[in-house]
Amino acid sequence: MRHHERPAEPGWRYRLHEIVFEADTRGGKLFDVLLLTAIVTSVAAVMLESVPSLRARHGAVLLGVEWCFTLLFSVEYLVRLASVRYPSRYARSFFGVVDLLAVVPTYLSLFLPGSQALLVVRVLRMIRVFRVLKLAHYLAGGEEIVQALRASRPKIVVFLASVVSIAVVMGSLLYLIEGEANGFTSIPRGVYWAIVTMTTVGYGDISPGTVPGQMVAAVLMIAGYAIIAVPTGIVSVAIAQRSAHPVSTQACLACSAEGHDVDAVFCKYCGASLATGSERPPAAENGG
Repeated sequence: MRHHERPAEPGWRYRLHEIVFEADTRGGKLFDVLLLTAIVTSVAAVMLESVPSLRARHGAVLLGVEWCFTLLFSVEYLVRLASVRYPSRYARSFFGVVDLLAVVPTYLSLFLPGSQALLVVRVLRMIRVFRVLKLAHYLAGGEEIVQALRASRPKIVVFLASVVSIAVVMGSLLYLIEGEANGFTSIPRGVYWAIVTMTTVGYGDISPGTVPGQMVAAVLMIAGYAIIAVPTGIVSVAIAQRSAHPVSTQACLACSAEGHDVDAVFCKYCGASLATGSERPPAAENGG
């Protein structure tokens, strides 16, 4: 048996995957550019349909455009499922869920009128522009932020629990000080005021009218600036502790996952070969 055999001719699934999921070929890049154009146009149509004057004059046209794009994206979703070796893995992935949500609202509007407004979720599919323009360093940056958020999750949970505790205590205190005469009709109402004050939003629909209440409010306002800076510092430290590494734009043929290292041979999510989409052999898993 010869050691250097000519590789088998790629099958239809591989060729379809190269067009639908990859942007390195002429066909793949053309497909993605047309898809992004369709996404922008469909989102614009949904936004225009929400304007009463335009809906009254061009409602039928906009509805027809909406259904055309929905059918187009439905076919595209089925094609994506067909182009991967394990469709269920793609269907459960982030982009798989987003692609499904991009068509469900229109069909749902047949039973729940008005739900088609949820079609603006299609704008999330614009994230694919990073692959089309070969902005791999943006993919690396996004992966870095996600990992930093995961590493900071315990600290963020403790921080949010502390903020909620402060809001409950301050809201209850203002309820006791101000009472119903100044709009603090209940403790939940006081907690609402505390949250609005801490976040420096300041709607102004409710405010303390007594001197003690205003003093407590002043302290909470000043503390709000410090509170806002805390989560930023937590995530920034986590990002600084992580070293950025190059990320490839190649999508897995088995599950369509992205974000692999540039020298990766197997998918880090499902273990399939990035070249063929086949499962990793036991010898490769054991280091053989």
